[in-house]
Amino acid sequence: MLIAFSGLDGAGKSTQIDLLKSYFKQSGETVKLFWSRGGYTPGMQALKNIMRKSKSSKIPSNHGNSKQRDESFSNPTVRKIWLSLAILDLILYYGIYLRFKSVFGVRVICDRYIFDTHIDFKLNFPQENVEKWLLWKLLLFFAPRPKRHFVLTIPVEESIRRSALKDEPFPDSEEVLELRLKDYLTFVSEESFAIHIDGTKGIDDIHTFITEEVSK
Repeated sequence: MLIAFSGLDGAGKSTQIDLLKSYFKQSGETVKLFWSRGGYTPGMQALKNIMRKSKSSKIPSNHGNSKQRDESFSNPTVRKIWLSLAILDLILYYGIYLRFKSVFGVRVICDRYIFDTHIDFKLNFPQENVEKWLLWKLLLFFAPRPKRHFVLTIPVEESIRRSALKDEPFPDSEEVLELRLKDYLTFVSEESFAIHIDGTKGIDDIHTFITEEVSK
């Protein structure tokens, strides 16, 4: 079973993922946690590290917004190459690695999934319309669909408050959070396997609901 978690920062994804992992392990099952974000998967990180060593002045050295990053991605060719490599890497991880794990009966819990990357690409590269690319369509074709995709949301103001408490290094702006929240709510209304969860509810109540869903 492939289970995915998505949602706003501070909505409780990490807490629920840890609880679900413990729940499965107590049942004697093998569990694999898998975090993914387009452009930041292990393959892309390794490639960027190699490029930084040879062209350190060209490749941004951090994950946040920076003048160097903005200048790099202002070049359409750089944007397209970066996005293409990021999607290819996701095809490898989702289409091959995750399917390989499932063949051997491993329970895979995904922290973020394809839709999260779709939101990232749409917000950061609106001029590219990545969802229309052949590579993106191949990603959707090869990637396994989660049996359950839990989407945790909280009010934008609460997300900002919780991110500040956690000292989040690269928090989204209020405007970006509003856009993400809108996209997540649209996603759960359109996809039958997506389940919306109110992240303001108690931790134990949410965990009980999730375990009941995965047990069906």
